[in-house]
Amino acid sequence: MPFRRLFCLLALGALAACSSPGANLPPLPETSMSSYRIGPEDQLRVTVFNDPRLTGDFRVGDTGTIALPLIGTVRASGLTTAEVERAVEREMREKNLFRDPSAAVQVLTYRPVFVLGMVERGGQFPYQPGMTALTAVAVAGGFNYRAIQDYVSVTRIGPDGKAMEYRAKRDSLVQPGDTITVFERRF
Repeated sequence: MPFRRLFCLLALGALAACSSPGANLPPLPETSMSSYRIGPEDQLRVTVFNDPRLTGDFRVGDTGTIALPLIGTVRASGLTTAEVERAVEREMREKNLFRDPSAAVQVLTYRPVFVLGMVERGGQFPYQPGMTALTAVAVAGGFNYRAIQDYVSVTRIGPDGKAMEYRAKRDSLVQPGDTITVFERRF
């Protein structure tokens, strides 16, 4: 009889583990810091050498473009900073502003990350390069006493514009615009 009781307890434990929140989510795809793609709400500094009129700070709009003086709108969303540099230079050549233009683009302010669930102070927080799921939780005041601390959910907008939810380890890199959700323990 004691063996049967032990078996039932183990089976119930296994069932409870399978039903933990987020257990059925796909794993978060690995990302590298070098592959950052610009998106709406990013703040960019565009420096055009030899023409201070074209140099300045520009916000990427909801349509994914930046509006530059004398040049007009340039698509930035989904591109790297080097790709935006080439696009700005191409527009300057096409508008006959320079024969051999040279531009530099850097990200000044990234889109924020959002942290929800079982944290001390959920909300919107500034993204920092190299931010992990754990550092995002730390910025939100840390896990509260009811949190599952081994993994989180990360909701990310994909290249197709659709949101996908993933299961992420504590050391998984997050990206600007991600929403991190900390699950509640069931006990």
